[in-house]
Amino acid sequence: TALITLAVYPLMPVEVGTHWNAAGDLDGTLPKFWGLILIPLLMYGFCALFAALPRIDPLKNNYQKFQAPYEKFILVFAAFLFSIQLQIILWGLGIEVSPTIVMPAMIGILFISLGFLLEHAEPNWFVGIRTPWTLSSATVWKKTHQIAATLFKLAGLVSIIGMFAGNFAWVFILIPAITVALTTVVYSYTEFRKEQP
Repeated sequence: TALITLAVYPLMPVEVGTHWNAAGDLDGTLPKFWGLILIPLLMYGFCALFAALPRIDPLKNNYQKFQAPYEKFILVFAAFLFSIQLQIILWGLGIEVSPTIVMPAMIGILFISLGFLLEHAEPNWFVGIRTPWTLSSATVWKKTHQIAATLFKLAGLVSIIGMFAGNFAWVFILIPAITVALTTVVYSYTEFRKEQP
């Protein structure tokens, strides 16, 4: 990401597009330097954070049990940020690829990857569906994450379909995401209550 950004930097206009509305129209810009450096900085920051979490988590040993899915998710997340940077660069070069096509696909892939991660995640303090009830019961953690894994994969597929929805692409991203979040919270509470006398 950094190398491609450096290579095209001299070709970029003084102001680069950095934000688009739900219809895919450019509605926000930044000066070239900040507009092009922001995503690489976020990428390095998040990757450093993901690398640090298994080292500072009191349940660090559990990360070894889902290390491969965890590392794959980091790569997919980095690819997601790269796609945003590529969007900024292409618009700066005058190639106006609609974000209503790109974003639903990339977010869909991100959701699916998150589903595979949750499918294997073991109890920890940073990664997964961390409600008071999943953190209080290993059984509730496992059940909730199995449901969440399936729901996130389905949400990813719905999001990808949003590529064909034009101005309504955001609906195919937002509604499934909210549904999954609410469902997993309620489900974890319900399962926890079942365990109580």
